[in-house]
Amino acid sequence: MNLFDVYPLYNVTPVSAKGIVVTDDKGQDYLDFYGGHAVISVGHSHPHYVKRLKDQLDKIGFYSNAVQNPLQGELATKLGKLSDCEDYNLFLCNSGAEANENALKMASFQTGKTRVIAFKNGFHGRTSAAVAATDNEKINAPLNKQQKVTILPLNDISVFKTEIEKGDVCGVIIEAIQGVGGLDQPSTAFYQEIAQRCKENKVVLIADEVQSGFGRSGKFFGFQHHGIQPDIISIAKGMGNGFPVGGILIHEDIKASYGLLGTTFGGNHLACVATIAVLEILEKENLIKNAKKLGEYFNQKAAAIPQVKRTKGRGLMLGLEFDFEVAELRKKLIYDQHLFTGGAKDKYVLRILPALNITKEDLDIFFEKLELELALSE
Repeated sequence: MNLFDVYPLYNVTPVSAKGIVVTDDKGQDYLDFYGGHAVISVGHSHPHYVKRLKDQLDKIGFYSNAVQNPLQGELATKLGKLSDCEDYNLFLCNSGAEANENALKMASFQTGKTRVIAFKNGFHGRTSAAVAATDNEKINAPLNKQQKVTILPLNDISVFKTEIEKGDVCGVIIEAIQGVGGLDQPSTAFYQEIAQRCKENKVVLIADEVQSGFGRSGKFFGFQHHGIQPDIISIAKGMGNGFPVGGILIHEDIKASYGLLGTTFGGNHLACVATIAVLEILEKENLIKNAKKLGEYFNQKAAAIPQVKRTKGRGLMLGLEFDFEVAELRKKLIYDQHLFTGGAKDKYVLRILPALNITKEDLDIFFEKLELELALSE
């Protein structure tokens, strides 16, 4: 049997990793400034994270949600306190797509309506409703297109007002910083206005924090830069530092009932411990503050590079925009400079999503190698 060939792969085979250093099967080290799509939040093989998982594996790794699992309650309490979202309840699942799928389902349950408003260049996952709300025709099958989704321009409040006032919208889903789309953001005025319009029209506001959550933006959640309160918050990526885990935070005004949501693997013992370990490291090492500080330093360094048109994003969820497509630059950074970076739907943007415990010295090395490669390419 062969693998279903859906991934264009770089010719690199990682076999070990520590901090931001990834080592391949030939012994070559690479500096990881991408974290596998913003997943590695506290560094590869962080000793506290590894110990927590090993200790739990010696006890019990999995049982279904048919029995008591006190780790879920421990996680919910710690997450609520650290994120300042104690007036929400937590439902755990396995991925960002599943988180958004459940969020959209809850919006429809809550309102009895079916249409979703999403935004241009947004990405919310590859499951049925989540992919329908994603602005990418290539990954939307005819089955997905049966969903009622209206995709609007970001930061155009007049068009948004017209659509939400039609009365058939169950939910609005928005990223505080667009990940796959290329690091564009809603303005504070726009985010606050849509939050108000959702409230007035009894529409569920879903903050997709799958990439921007867990401290990556310099606050625990990206929406917290804008002073609004969503009804549902979706989380995944960095929350497990590589362990598959996702979830939604559901405001306590939305009531639960048995069977409303469900999952086999979500919230298992290892997933809970992985996430608790990440939260403990974020708190103990002040990594959210570090993300903010190093994001500012990154901007200063990027401003000195003539080829960079602008820096996009916040904290350590960043993009460098050039006046050329970056695919070839990414290849050269991997093969010649031994740096992992990311691309975006916007082919002119190089995405930078390192672990939140990187240092100024790490960024200095990144910019030194980037500038060298840019000079060689001229």
